[in-house]
Amino acid sequence: MKELKRSDLVYPELSYRIIGCAFEVYNILGQGRQEKHYQKALVEEFKNIGLAIIEQVYYPISFKNKNIGKDFLDFLVNSQVVVEIKKGDRYSKQHIDQVLEYLKVSDKQLAILINFGSQGVHFKRIINFNS
Repeated sequence: MKELKRSDLVYPELSYRIIGCAFEVYNILGQGRQEKHYQKALVEEFKNIGLAIIEQVYYPISFKNKNIGKDFLDFLVNSQVVVEIKKGDRYSKQHIDQVLEYLKVSDKQLAILINFGSQGVHFKRIINFNS
């Protein structure tokens, strides 16, 4: 694989591989599947190309040092990148806020929000400027 030359990007090669997996999944499954089917297919594709993944990463939601709930991020890839997937054609503020929260609680530098929509795969790289 040709090495990317930009020095201002966070994890450019890993991002390229993650996004490539999303396109491969969409090319095979197509549009209109349930989010859980895209997620299961991504697991297989991540493994096929040798990425280390943790699925459904738990984190507690606390209020004044008391656990009041829980949430799960979809994937942590190579212990570096949070990956959150959605089904749809648009990004909502809620999705962006959710991913920013995942970056905050995981103390990771980069998240990739992937939408599987009717017109293909769309993605956003989201940076945690506080890490």
